[in-house]
Amino acid sequence: MEILTLMGVLAGSLALTAVARRCNLSAPLLVVVVALGVALIPGVPRFELEPELVLTVVLPPLLYSTSLESSLTHFKRALRPIVALGVVLVVVTAVVVAFLVHLLLPEVPFASALVLGAVVAPPDAVTAVAIGRKLGLPRRVMTVLTGESLVNDAAALTLYKVALAAVAGTAGSAGHGFAVFGVATVVGIGVGLAIGALVVLIRRQLDDPLMESAFGIIVPFAAYVTAEHLHPFSADFSGSGVLAVVAAGLLLGHRTLYASPATRMQDSSVWASIDVLLEALVFALMGLQLPVVLEGAQHAARGNGTLALVAAAVLVVTMLVRIPAVFTSAYLPQTVRLFGRDREAPSWRTLAVVSWTGMRGVVTLAAAAGVPAGTPGREEIQLFAFTVAIGTVLIQGLTLPPLIRALKVEDPTEASRDEAEELAAREVAKKAAQERLREIGHERLAALDLPQEKVDRLKDRLQRLIDMRYRFAKAAITLSGEERSGSPQAQFAKARRELLITQRKAMIEENRAGRLDDEVLRKVLRELDLEEMSVTATLTNRMS
Repeated sequence: MEILTLMGVLAGSLALTAVARRCNLSAPLLVVVVALGVALIPGVPRFELEPELVLTVVLPPLLYSTSLESSLTHFKRALRPIVALGVVLVVVTAVVVAFLVHLLLPEVPFASALVLGAVVAPPDAVTAVAIGRKLGLPRRVMTVLTGESLVNDAAALTLYKVALAAVAGTAGSAGHGFAVFGVATVVGIGVGLAIGALVVLIRRQLDDPLMESAFGIIVPFAAYVTAEHLHPFSADFSGSGVLAVVAAGLLLGHRTLYASPATRMQDSSVWASIDVLLEALVFALMGLQLPVVLEGAQHAARGNGTLALVAAAVLVVTMLVRIPAVFTSAYLPQTVRLFGRDREAPSWRTLAVVSWTGMRGVVTLAAAAGVPAGTPGREEIQLFAFTVAIGTVLIQGLTLPPLIRALKVEDPTEASRDEAEELAAREVAKKAAQERLREIGHERLAALDLPQEKVDRLKDRLQRLIDMRYRFAKAAITLSGEERSGSPQAQFAKARRELLITQRKAMIEENRAGRLDDEVLRKVLRELDLEEMSVTATLTNRMS
């Protein structure tokens, strides 16, 4: 793909994403639909997906960003359902699809059918998570969906390698396959934790937000490439790059709690921008694959007019196999229950939503495109993979929001529990600050060569700042939405923001008049911008 063409695709997909965000639409769905339409226009260049580009350049940062935002505590609590959906269900889906394809198309060897099963097995939770956040799915469900998306690619790609080895006749026994998976898991997690720990040590020495973020950007690529090229026993065994990225991201995300505020803010902005950029590109490339897939399908369909029906059957089975698996696992005996022996199984409404979040993504298409030439059934694999990826995004992506609204999936205790925990923590923080203020009063303020009256005023001012922040937070927690917007705290924040905007305009006018140097203006604007961001966050997150 030429660089100018790629830049055009990227610019167009970003424009569509902006339109979707402004109109409150699903960006992935809009980009895919438009890309499908563009792909059918005569004269539009063909876009052949480069598997190495997707798996090495696109997938690692997306996984890493999701890992950074995930809670390590929540991930460990939900480890059982995450493993069940991200590993067990992936294997079950791959095997079921393989048997189906081999049954309907006996000329496709079972090993090749298993390659297809591994290709279509891992759901991509980008669309599901975006919809779930917008519609307020319970945190427990979001944790499971996010965690599943972090590990299922590793399971599917490892199974994919084993199946390709079987096609080539180099695979060993079933025990060999389990060994490959075990080594990939252990080595991948080990590499990710090692790289994450190394970056933590480097960041401690830097104390420079810009350089800390720069080192963070290379982490997913370093973790993925290192794990994939590490062969501890032989060429058959290697680490899982996906698990390496996830392990590094979870570790560094947890350690970010102890980073400087500047580093946290910068990391958040950097990875949010990278996410939007890559997700827009990914869904555009999915839709633009249509001509390539149709050409391969025409070649494969010579003398065989049933490919369309088989593709539809694969799509339906891929979507439906998840439903009984989710319900069955949730209601198993307590010793093997999906959601943990010490927890009640979720309601059927919650399980219905989880079972319908099986949209496939670009990993499916990249893996299909990476099937070596000469593999029996290669064209069929690519056609079926495309059908499943686009079909699940359109069918499940369009029907998931009304399903969530109709079933009214929510945790009625989550909001009150969060409010109680936050209010208690705010109280603790307030008391800790007051205690520290008393120490500062004795150690620092009293040592100043100032009259006692001025020292007392400084202490009173700091005490008022502590009290004001606590009252703001308490009002946001305890008041209703209408009461928050009309509260004195909200009016104070709005007035403060207007004053900051006025100051910024005055500074810019001084610069235009030639009375303020550009460098001085940038310095002052940075101070005003940071203060306004704080006020805006208060208005948006608390008072709206």
